[in-house]
Amino acid sequence: MRPSLLKSASQLLRRQRGYSSAAAGANPERKVAILGAAGGIGQPLSLLMKLNPLVSSLSLYDIAGTPGVAADVSHINSPALVKGFMGDDQLGEALEGSDVVVIPAGVPRKPGMTRDDLFNINAGIVKALCTAIAKHCPNALVNMISNPVNSTVPIAAEVFKKAGTYDEKKLFGVTTLDVVRSKTFYAAKAGVPVTEVNVPVVGGHAGITILPLFSQATPAVNALSHEDIKALTKRTQDGGTEVVEAKAGKGSATLSMAYAGAVFADACLKGLNGVPDIVECSFVQSTVTELPFFASKVRLGKNGVEEVLGLGELSDFEKEGLENLKGELKSSIEKGIKFAHGN
Repeated sequence: MRPSLLKSASQLLRRQRGYSSAAAGANPERKVAILGAAGGIGQPLSLLMKLNPLVSSLSLYDIAGTPGVAADVSHINSPALVKGFMGDDQLGEALEGSDVVVIPAGVPRKPGMTRDDLFNINAGIVKALCTAIAKHCPNALVNMISNPVNSTVPIAAEVFKKAGTYDEKKLFGVTTLDVVRSKTFYAAKAGVPVTEVNVPVVGGHAGITILPLFSQATPAVNALSHEDIKALTKRTQDGGTEVVEAKAGKGSATLSMAYAGAVFADACLKGLNGVPDIVECSFVQSTVTELPFFASKVRLGKNGVEEVLGLGELSDFEKEGLENLKGELKSSIEKGIKFAHGN
């Protein structure tokens, strides 16, 4: 990889938060483990985390194929040391000493696959992986990408509770892709530079539970009609389906999800390292609504969640969307809790 490309990727992940190369060199050593590293999300995510200057050790785990991915990624001339682990007997070693664990493991959504199909496969995988996390790196920040996030995060919480290791400040559902999409779609429609846009996205991480707050988007523009906002909201909610259909059933949103996962993991690392004012949206244990888990803006710090931020002022359209999503989100959360206790 050309040094200029490596530098550009690293700078993108730093996201203009004031890290000079000298400052990055002064950071503590951090180990990141990726569970599901040989998959469609895992491979590009592994690449992006290898480029992150805050990562000193990169542990790549999957049930098969990981040695090849690890060998490939390890040839990149960036500082992180890469090790690959494969199979159940190497999972503990892969996790040992991790500061951040990112979980993209599981099967992607395919055409014709019901949410129940997706749930039954991925829920079992997540439960097994979280059982190992509780044993081998109970203090790690856990970034859950495996879908359905609205259910897998509650599953993880119950597994950690049973093991006596649960810390609500250290479990995150990664909803960053919803934010990435809403920023991209808003910028295109509003005619503003995409790199300057921010849009909070709250609720959950599936269908109508995804609620972008375009009324709070910055930079604010007055050119968007109510119909524009409705269309942008629906496109953000249906973003995953848009990609599945565009790939004609041969894949899902792997590349954009890997980027979003890398952005959120980077934010967690910055928080751990004491960088102030790191705020991202994430699906966490929350009292923002009556639901036990909810996605909203979260301030990250040395212990994970430093503060769960409120929703702010909502438009009438957003208030309606909030009420409409609660039933489905509540059902998904309860489904995850029931699975964790019943299997």
